[in-house]
Amino acid sequence: MPQPSDQHRMKGRVRSARPAVAAAVAAGLVLAATGCGSGSGSGSGSKASGGPVNLTYRIWDSTQQTGMQHIVDAFQQANPNIHVRIELVANKEYWTKLQADATAGSAPDVFWMNGPNAQLYESNKQLLALSSNVLKQNGVDLANYPAALNQLYNLGGTQYGIPKDFDTVGLWYNKKLFDAAGLKYPDASWTWQDVQNAAKKLTDASKGQYGILAPPYGQENYYDTIFQAGGYVIAPGGKSSGYAKPEAQAGLKFWSDLVKDGYSPSLKSMTDTFAAQQFESGKIGMYYAGSWNCMEFSKSDTIKDSVDVAVLPQGVKKATVIHGLANVGYAKTKHPAEVEKFLAFLGSKQANEIEAKDSGVIPAYNGTQQAWVASFPNFHVQSYLDELPYAVAYPTSKNTSAWQNQEAAVLAPAWDGGEDIGTAAQQLATMMNTALSKEQ
Repeated sequence: MPQPSDQHRMKGRVRSARPAVAAAVAAGLVLAATGCGSGSGSGSGSKASGGPVNLTYRIWDSTQQTGMQHIVDAFQQANPNIHVRIELVANKEYWTKLQADATAGSAPDVFWMNGPNAQLYESNKQLLALSSNVLKQNGVDLANYPAALNQLYNLGGTQYGIPKDFDTVGLWYNKKLFDAAGLKYPDASWTWQDVQNAAKKLTDASKGQYGILAPPYGQENYYDTIFQAGGYVIAPGGKSSGYAKPEAQAGLKFWSDLVKDGYSPSLKSMTDTFAAQQFESGKIGMYYAGSWNCMEFSKSDTIKDSVDVAVLPQGVKKATVIHGLANVGYAKTKHPAEVEKFLAFLGSKQANEIEAKDSGVIPAYNGTQQAWVASFPNFHVQSYLDELPYAVAYPTSKNTSAWQNQEAAVLAPAWDGGEDIGTAAQQLATMMNTALSKEQ
């Protein structure tokens, strides 16, 4: 789903890496970062065969399978000559199997793609290019999706994926703890200073209570504050790291200081127990969490009636990272015309409305998200949508995992108090620049 954040993308959607965190710790790192195929065939734009066609659609999330099947059923009703079989592959095996199948020329006709892997698959010529003519012929208008989401799948000026869903990040807060401390609830006017002030007042060591959770998570935490500080993770063009810049370091320091000041549990505590689970204990005042956590919190007997969510507080400016999955076609499919038709339907308003009701994710098609909002009446999840005007695309490169999987491990000493955050950031920039140089 990329970083730890992609729990639901990879939702897990950048969606996944949480188990990797625990594995890395066990290995000595304090915390780690975040059917049959179609075979080769003619290129995009070929005419439909006219006869019955069988397509395979690969996904990784069992909780979305029912919703995806409802979408497939609707597509097949309108296109009786095209049969689509959903193939579920567990998240932990998805990328390994997909890469092996794509390399062997036997990948599924259509499959889920995430931002961190898109450039890699495109550079290996494994994704079906969707020209403007192809999109137009199939009734696809990219203006119907968030611009930052389209950006993740537009490579070299060519579109390779049609957005499926997305996630942004919001500030969750425990109303009971805020009430007890006599604090006003977070709102759109909040800044970093408001977070720091509230975290201090909400912390009560004698009760094992902390003002905020500040784990070294990318999408949920320091990516957002880096952009809010006016910095960037990776420079436009993907050739250099932004971690050596003072703005990026300010975004990191926001979080490491919260741990240093004792307003957050220790790094070890956040390593031993997932942050979301700690928030559900009812002893944490605030938590930056992705929209994929809404379902979990709504089912928690401990906090479901005592928490809510607001937009992220701003630094120098407002920003939130947006990530989302896209549906893509295999470059070597034998049925490109049928794949293009199916991709167009998957990206349609009709399919997104089905997804909003049945899959528990925020659909990508603009104007279809209210069904998702309505599914969480006890929370102000509209906050996740209110952030779209200033959403920033999840940072990726051709080989994202080469540097991203090392981020939290390099930053861990600063989170643990043993190293200056500027020193750790410089080390991260050096490592990342080395990795990026190998992509050129």
